[in-house]
Amino acid sequence: MRIGLYGGTFDPVHHGHLILARDCVEQLQLDRLVLIPNTISPHKEARTSAPGPMRLEMLQAAVQGQSNLEVDDLELRRGGPSYAIDTVEVYQQANPGADLFYLVGEDNLALLHTWRRYEELKQRVQFVAMRRRGDAAPHSFPTICRHIEISATEVRMRVAKGASVRYLVPDGVLEVIERENLYKEKTY
Repeated sequence: MRIGLYGGTFDPVHHGHLILARDCVEQLQLDRLVLIPNTISPHKEARTSAPGPMRLEMLQAAVQGQSNLEVDDLELRRGGPSYAIDTVEVYQQANPGADLFYLVGEDNLALLHTWRRYEELKQRVQFVAMRRRGDAAPHSFPTICRHIEISATEVRMRVAKGASVRYLVPDGVLEVIERENLYKEKTY
């Protein structure tokens, strides 16, 4: 069994996330890829615009009907800062013998060595860098590359200005954003 773990804020999830997720499933020959919304990222500013349950609902809407893609709310249920090692331990216990791939945005690689129990973590998983734009930063991890100029910050900014985000996010995500009046305030 080959399982990909893709953690993040997903505030909101957009087509860039999903295109890279699908590329990872195909190129890494994953049986499952699990998107895991975090509660609080220890390495990003402690700001999220949408509450955890709304980010979870958007992720679920985004992957509905997609083979090999699923959502797990374990970090939201756990609460507090979200540490990759805690999530990896849960997946290893539930899936003994599985090969775990931990997907990391290439922009986060510079801080990877500061992650909690990093040395142990890199023994437990194969890190995979995901590059959405720009030139490669030097690293030794396998890389999934797809140049996509979409960001969650851009989506939030466009919503706050009243501009359309159609085609940037899946329709189900757009429905949640509109229904819940998310991102109307400038929070970026």
